Amino acid sequence: MLSHPQRAIIKATVPLLETGGEALTRHFYAMMLEEYPEVRPLFNQAHQASGAQQRALANAVLMYARHIDRLESLGPLVSQIVNKHVALQILPEHYPIVGSCLLRAIREVLGAEIATDEVIDAWAAAYGQLADILIGAEKSAYKEHEQAPGGWRGSRDFKVVAKTRESEEIMSLRLVPIDGGAVLVHQPGQYIGLRIIVDGQEQRRNYSLSALSDGREYRISVKREIGGKVSNYLHDHIQVGDTLELFPPAGDFVLRQSDKPMALITAGVGITPALTMLQAARESGRPIHFIHYARHGGVHAFKRWIEEQSRDYPQISYRFCYSDPRDDDQPHAQGMVSREQLDEWLPADRDLEAYFLGPKPFMAQVKRHLNDLGVPSEQCHYEFFGPASQLDA
Repeated sequence: MLSHPQRAIIKATVPLLETGGEALTRHFYAMMLEEYPEVRPLFNQAHQASGAQQRALANAVLMYARHIDRLESLGPLVSQIVNKHVALQILPEHYPIVGSCLLRAIREVLGAEIATDEVIDAWAAAYGQLADILIGAEKSAYKEHEQAPGGWRGSRDFKVVAKTRESEEIMSLRLVPIDGGAVLVHQPGQYIGLRIIVDGQEQRRNYSLSALSDGREYRISVKREIGGKVSNYLHDHIQVGDTLELFPPAGDFVLRQSDKPMALITAGVGITPALTMLQAARESGRPIHFIHYARHGGVHAFKRWIEEQSRDYPQISYRFCYSDPRDDDQPHAQGMVSREQLDEWLPADRDLEAYFLGPKPFMAQVKRHLNDLGVPSEQCHYEFFGPASQLDA
């Protein structure tokens, strides 16, 4: 239990985290992955190289320190972390490793004059508090997955029964359990965890489920990333008949219960969770505005399928925009996402539920434009691992 003096110490370190948090977390990751190779598969090495993982952790630690007196003010951040951890199967025994390395990093980066024994003790208590919160929430999620119809705990072997090219960059895998049993019916918008061995090393990744489950199989759609170890392996080496290990579905970027008009605004591979949302909402009769952005037709995945949906369900309006169209492309518009374009393509009544996903700059623009156009902020939904303020910056 954190004492009042310890809370004061944590809050006093906020300015240090604001200026040096990323350097601290960079040192932390380097130390931990070097000394504890058993936890390396839990961390995406591509995100390590780009600095994304360090920034995400630094932002999470900063948010925690800022709200140490009012943890309920963290909002969706805790739920996002729990879902990411559950999808990757983070376990209680991983927390002491992270905690010891974090405390060492604080001492070594800030120095003994600043990171005194009192500061280290305060952060040890604060980390223990946070670990208890996360471990408890994750335990409940694991139990819920295990007890649900078609659910399981840990990994489960699935066979690849189909491999389909959706665009020049995106490929879909249909997966059925080897044991022949049912599978957990996921919520529209959720992702699934994958464990795979690539070049002799274990890797774990999360991939959005791109089709609603029928209780018998899952579908993921994977973009080939430049230099992406796992995505390239799935594209080039995994074949029909191969086996993959999956963890149960997770994620809190899901379709909300509502009868309001709905907008699905996506870019690139961000389209994948929106497909399941469209599937789930199409029978409701509510107006659905599906807006997608891509570079050109060659990388525009699922175009034909969504066009079929818009023909079969008159309440679905479909528009797409290309930033760099090819000669034979016929998009509804050219260029990048703009306020004027969304103003034209969205309904005049802005009392709608908007879901958007894509690269961070795209999401920042969409969030700003929706605010300018009068869509209530509590009705704007997106998946972003980090504080929403980053999208407002």
